[in-house]
Amino acid sequence: MTRHTASPFRTIVFTALALPALMTAATAATVHHHGKPAPHGPKSAAVPAVPAGPPPTAPLALPGMAAPPVLADQAAYVLMDAKTGAVLAEKASSLEWPPASLTKLMTAYVTYQAIAHGTLKMDQTVPVSDAAWHTGGSRMFISPGMTVTVDQLLHGLIIDSGNDAAVALAQAVAGNRAAFVGLMNHQAKLLHLTGTHYVNVDGLPDPALRTTAMDVATLSRAIVTQFPQYLKISVKKHFTFNKITQPSWNPVLFHDPTVDGLKTGRTNEAGHCIDATAVRNGRRLIAVVLGGPNWTASTHDIEALLDYGYQFYTDATIAKAGTPIGSMPAPGYQTTTVPVAAAHDVVMTIPTQAAKTLKTTISYDTPPATGVKAGTTVGTITISADGKTLATVPAVATTADQPAGLMTRMMRSIKHAF
Repeated sequence: MTRHTASPFRTIVFTALALPALMTAATAATVHHHGKPAPHGPKSAAVPAVPAGPPPTAPLALPGMAAPPVLADQAAYVLMDAKTGAVLAEKASSLEWPPASLTKLMTAYVTYQAIAHGTLKMDQTVPVSDAAWHTGGSRMFISPGMTVTVDQLLHGLIIDSGNDAAVALAQAVAGNRAAFVGLMNHQAKLLHLTGTHYVNVDGLPDPALRTTAMDVATLSRAIVTQFPQYLKISVKKHFTFNKITQPSWNPVLFHDPTVDGLKTGRTNEAGHCIDATAVRNGRRLIAVVLGGPNWTASTHDIEALLDYGYQFYTDATIAKAGTPIGSMPAPGYQTTTVPVAAAHDVVMTIPTQAAKTLKTTISYDTPPATGVKAGTTVGTITISADGKTLATVPAVATTADQPAGLMTRMMRSIKHAF
């Protein structure tokens, strides 16, 4: 595939004319000519100290299973199943950490909500303010007077990690950055991101800006579930705007064809952070690493997490609502037995080895003397493997039944006696 990138001379001329106040090595964005993203910040970024923290755990693991990856270079990580939300492996998942440009996940989430609510349109033209133009760090190179759409800004936000795009979108949605940050924190609360607090829309360093690996994974799951169109952008390896082509910041895209998102972030304080999602054999996983020493190490660690999740875990449909899986004895009822089913679909992430020993049992309550209606809870379904309870779900009657009449009960008693 042929790549069209701006020449060094063109980039220098464009930057000199368009960004006179930002010509420093630390803030001037670079147009890259190789399929490998450069840092979000200064090239001389220091590697943050990685706390020892607790050892990694695998909450669903059964005895004898392979241990989750150690990933000593990462301050924290989470591996999550996107469909069920099950955590397959984690390390210091609640450790508060600078998110850097992972902040833009929430910027995109709030923007997509505005689009869904009809207050913003993808083809809508957005004015570029001086504030957006003068935003430091990585950018998509917008400037006042340009014609730029919401769709283009989302591409610039997600692929180029454009801080200028983040500011422009925030102003388009909420009028100003402060109001938009308020929306970000409100959504964080609704999503129960208890370790996350936003102070800006782009992730530029601030002592009060924080998140956790678990919160990033939870937000990512919300994005892929509610706004899967995000992935149609994040899967792209390059984006061209105003005749400038930039590669995606996500190095895993260039390494693993099963990966189609989501975002990366890097500052001196945060290290090299990657939030990636992949689909293999129809199953999506989300892997988050925070605080890596470089992109190569963080990419390797993302792959280690994904490989672990796909090798040792699977999604299984245990029961479907409305499909009987047992019968409750009800000798006092007209039919003597009542078919029961799970109250809702039971789709679980389980260890691959558990599929062979999976066991479903039903404990029944005493049948109500007044009979049952369809949907009445009549017991509890327990799913277990190797003696470990994996889940419980209410068992409900699938049909109605009434107490038998006096004559019917007398005949049953006589028949039973003989």
